[in-house]
Amino acid sequence: MFKLGFFSPVNSTNRYVGILYNIPMMTVVWVANREKPLNDSSGIVMISEDGNLLILNGQKEIIWSSNVSTPLANSSAQLLDTGNLVLRDNSSGRILWESFQLPSDSFLQKMRLSTDVNTDERILLTSWKSPSNPSIGHFSLGLDPLNIPQIYVWNGSHPYMRSGPWDGQVFIGMQKMPSEYLNGFNLVDNKEGTFYVTFTYANESIPKYISLNSDGSVLQKTWSDGKEDWEVMFVAPGNECSIYGKCGPFGSCYSQDSPFCTCLRGFEPKYKEEWSRGNWTSGCKRKTPLQCARNDTVKEGGKEDGFLKLEKIKVPDFVEWSPAPEDNCGSLCLNNCSCLAYSYHTGIGCMQWSGILIDIEKFPNGSGADLYIRVAYSELDEEKNMNVVIAITTIIGSVTLAICTYFSWRWIAKRRGRKQKREQDQIKVEELPLYSFQSMAHATNNFHSANKLGQGGFGPVHKVMIVHPEHYAIVKHMKLI
Repeated sequence: MFKLGFFSPVNSTNRYVGILYNIPMMTVVWVANREKPLNDSSGIVMISEDGNLLILNGQKEIIWSSNVSTPLANSSAQLLDTGNLVLRDNSSGRILWESFQLPSDSFLQKMRLSTDVNTDERILLTSWKSPSNPSIGHFSLGLDPLNIPQIYVWNGSHPYMRSGPWDGQVFIGMQKMPSEYLNGFNLVDNKEGTFYVTFTYANESIPKYISLNSDGSVLQKTWSDGKEDWEVMFVAPGNECSIYGKCGPFGSCYSQDSPFCTCLRGFEPKYKEEWSRGNWTSGCKRKTPLQCARNDTVKEGGKEDGFLKLEKIKVPDFVEWSPAPEDNCGSLCLNNCSCLAYSYHTGIGCMQWSGILIDIEKFPNGSGADLYIRVAYSELDEEKNMNVVIAITTIIGSVTLAICTYFSWRWIAKRRGRKQKREQDQIKVEELPLYSFQSMAHATNNFHSANKLGQGGFGPVHKVMIVHPEHYAIVKHMKLI
């Protein structure tokens, strides 16, 4: 599935040694000499006398080395089916060095992105500087296990994107992320201070990988033999709200609103002019101080702080985990004046926040979690009043709709009744027999006086005898006016 060789990026004459997918489209997943390209067609890959893997230029100068510190005369290099280039001790079979420990911009199946909290050593993806320059760029992707593990993309040292906490199956801050059985992700805690995330599909024969692009975007791709091209299965950031801290502290971002940013309930823009111009990075400030902040022990007439519920939320950064059960998570936060919000999510447990609430996103679908933010009692009154207004409005609307529906039904019923009566009258008229003048003359013997019954205001009345054309034996007696 993979091959090792020399290549030149698009729009570049520099040459590099890298690992590529063995498919019709050139797809580089690892680069050895990222910072020192070969400037001509010369170049050699070899194993040195001390057992290291080397790349030499035309002048036999070392431009890259595996840098194994322990000299070893008997070693060999092998490219595994996973795309991992390994350097082995031929005597023991022990792996001395591997490319999976020094990844470039691509996350391959069975690779591990890890963090050791004891040594702070990390295995990260690092972007290319540009599509034509594989040297280390501005963006990196890795795992931060602080409190609850999350995946971050950093722009330099600043967060650019965040996955949200891991719940045992998915990262809850990523919209529409299927379970590990479908997306291939799994996060492992070895209980010795090392956390790592893996990426493995059941069908390993189909080329799949995740790339960190030079612009900071993350793409999950699957190879299509029919199209002879990569199909993008997932891309992040999916929208403006996926960018870290888009709406600043205590702001919430919703991609389907315009503008994207609003302040959380109980908060207002910190700098209103900046906010109105679409500069939301300064975020929001609290409208009414919390009772806790004014007096830690005395409650103003029992009007203590409370919580407002936000649904389908990407929970804020800087989460703190608590062992409290679901029933006690809220009360634990309420009794701690420094606790500003809490959330309980199956697979994670009780989460609390004591600092700023930043990088909050509202999801349009069922992703995310319910977040309860602490607000002053007056904000709870506003919420209650708003609920009352909504309830009254709903009742009035329902009654009005019922009345309109009733009168509409009555009007339609009357129209339908009048229409049916007209149709019935028409049917009755159509049921009356019609006779021609000739048949009447014949039936009265040319209106002979012998058949005359009398005289009325409209003229003489005659007796008529008609033989029905279908039933000659039946004689009908009629009066003709």
